[in-house]
Amino acid sequence: MAAKYRQHGYQDRDAEPRRGAGEKSGAPPPNKDNTFGPRPVNLPGTRAVSRCTQCGTLLPTPAGDKCLKCGFELHSCKQCAYFDPGSRFECMQPITERIRRKDARNECAFYEIRVTREKETSTPASLRPNDARQAFENLFKK
Repeated sequence: MAAKYRQHGYQDRDAEPRRGAGEKSGAPPPNKDNTFGPRPVNLPGTRAVSRCTQCGTLLPTPAGDKCLKCGFELHSCKQCAYFDPGSRFECMQPITERIRRKDARNECAFYEIRVTREKETSTPASLRPNDARQAFENLFKK
């Protein structure tokens, strides 16, 4: 007669023998890659870009004097990497006098264009499928 309840202590004599921790079942254990040590990071790539602070347009690598879309002066405090509204004279560099207009062109010696790191979120054109059927088949490709 099989025991109705499987709690430890209730009819121990009639209990079925249980498998120990050392005994193996018929199925192999699942493969656990990356169990030990640091796991590989699967993050999208990043790129260094400069954007206009006025309109947000992506600027070309050799930036000119003005933004191509809105005409904003690029050699100004707002476009500089050292611009910080919370610091003295709104600059992280030791300048001697305050520059009044932060959006006007100036001749600051410390000026560097602001470069930020952005994630690559779009697929390159070479990897994009030409038609919808190919895109659907790529979903289930192994």
